[in-house]
Amino acid sequence: MPRAGLTRDRIIAEAALVADEAGLERLTLAAVAQRCGVSLPGLYKHIDNLEAVKRDLAILSVGELTTVLADATAGLSGRDALRAICTAYREYARTHPGRYAAGIVAPTTADDTYIQVATRAYQVLTAALRGYHLSDADLIHAVRMVRTVCHGIVTLESAGGFGLPESVDDTFERLQDSLHTEFRAMAQ
Repeated sequence: MPRAGLTRDRIIAEAALVADEAGLERLTLAAVAQRCGVSLPGLYKHIDNLEAVKRDLAILSVGELTTVLADATAGLSGRDALRAICTAYREYARTHPGRYAAGIVAPTTADDTYIQVATRAYQVLTAALRGYHLSDADLIHAVRMVRTVCHGIVTLESAGGFGLPESVDDTFERLQDSLHTEFRAMAQ
């Protein structure tokens, strides 16, 4: 019989905390079970395996990041929206590194739930970038470019990849300026 109070949602919430504290690569079902106060077999009454937990963690992450981005960009457009996206993205990834790592992989074509969450994220990003008046194809490129810049900074920063004396924040600002310039050029 499943333990009272233990649900799949609680398991995923606890897995998110473990992933954020220890890193996604160190996420184990044993650690999640311990955090939930149950035995490993007790956990299996609610989940199938670690891959299923990571998939649900990815859905949680993309959903959370989408909400953060939507809140940050509400009422903004153009350069202001771009800066808000980049700042909010970076802050989410810094604050929730494990769950962020879970959400960077695109969903498989058979995963309708993950596709819905990812589609909502895409819609929020494209809505924020509409002020650049890009074609649909260029919006896809713009979203990829924003993700690449933000992910690159976050990944290198968290790995200690910036050892030179100049400010990483300044570099990040310059990258955003470059995106802004490119997006304006793409609309011409």
